[in-house]
Amino acid sequence: MMPRRSLLRSVSLGLLGVSLLAAVVYVMRTTGPLAPVPVTVTTVSEDTLAPTLFGIGVVEAQRSYLIGPTGAARVLRVRVDVGDHVEPGQLLAELDPIDLDERLRAIDASLRRAGSTIAAVQAQQADTQARRELAAANLRRYGDLERQGFISSGAMDGKRQELASAEAGVRSAQANLAAARHDRERLQAERAGLLQQRDNTRLLATRAGIVLSREAEPGSTVVAGQAVLRVIDPASLWIRARFDQARSGALAADLAATVVLRSKEEQSLTGRVARVEMQGDSVTEERMAQITVDALPAGTAVGEMAEVTVSLPTTLPALVVPNAAIRRVDGRLGVWRLQDDSLQFVELRLGQSSLDGRVQVLDGLASGDQVVVYSAKTLDAGSRIAIRPSLVAQKP
Repeated sequence: MMPRRSLLRSVSLGLLGVSLLAAVVYVMRTTGPLAPVPVTVTTVSEDTLAPTLFGIGVVEAQRSYLIGPTGAARVLRVRVDVGDHVEPGQLLAELDPIDLDERLRAIDASLRRAGSTIAAVQAQQADTQARRELAAANLRRYGDLERQGFISSGAMDGKRQELASAEAGVRSAQANLAAARHDRERLQAERAGLLQQRDNTRLLATRAGIVLSREAEPGSTVVAGQAVLRVIDPASLWIRARFDQARSGALAADLAATVVLRSKEEQSLTGRVARVEMQGDSVTEERMAQITVDALPAGTAVGEMAEVTVSLPTTLPALVVPNAAIRRVDGRLGVWRLQDDSLQFVELRLGQSSLDGRVQVLDGLASGDQVVVYSAKTLDAGSRIAIRPSLVAQKP
């Protein structure tokens, strides 16, 4: 038999091991990996929301003008620089006219020749008209003599032929005069076209504004429609913003907006939705809208990024939950609901959200349901939880 002292030692060691094991199990289930997960919960209730829509935009000019030639040309000189103020009719740039001046002189010479031709044809017409009048007078006189029997019918036929020939000459002179006048009109039209081309080599400002960029420099060859200068109206700056299509159903013109420029992040600007574009971006799934600002700060640059927050109309009363309670599990969006002291993941159909962190629940919950807002660890359906008023450690 085992000595009494050895038996007591074995029993003591066994009791000590059981105590240690119990202590380890207790620690693991209270503060260790098997401990309940601390969570905070909230009760689902109905409320109204003042939803907002957030987007990123770029400062653009509503009225922007591209100044360029109507035909291929070489830039001769540019008289303004980026940032210069321009007025309507101001000369901005000049293009090389090449042979336009010589062609204009040739047209002018042709016009003078056409004038001389018209004068000669008019003199010819006057001569033929005089011949016709003389032939008509001779025919009347010979007609009287024929009736009195002093001349033969053959002589009378000759006078009739002279009148017909004179009338044909008149018609020919009239046709020549009309042709000469048409030639002059054609030359005048050609001259007007050349003058227009010559004027087009002088690029003038069409509106008052600021030169935004120089698209071509002297010596560059540009084609028809290519811009040499870009001029904008600084009073027409607005923000072209992009919004998520899935949340932009209530986006409409005249809604209030708040704008924060990238260069002035500490300053919020007030504005409104000026226009919502009909066409969206099918690749990024975004919808575009133009936002006007009541007063843009001085020095705002075209192309500057801006953050835009649009205030949407207040919603009707509906179930709301904190946005922090929304989780994505296995590709599904929903919340962890407390059901008979256990967790159940409920998939939700969500609506509008507000800046205070609340979101509408259109389907999936009922009023009075309790849902998990924050948890110290990732949850699953088998997680043990311990409800706490806050997960922030309290100071002793």
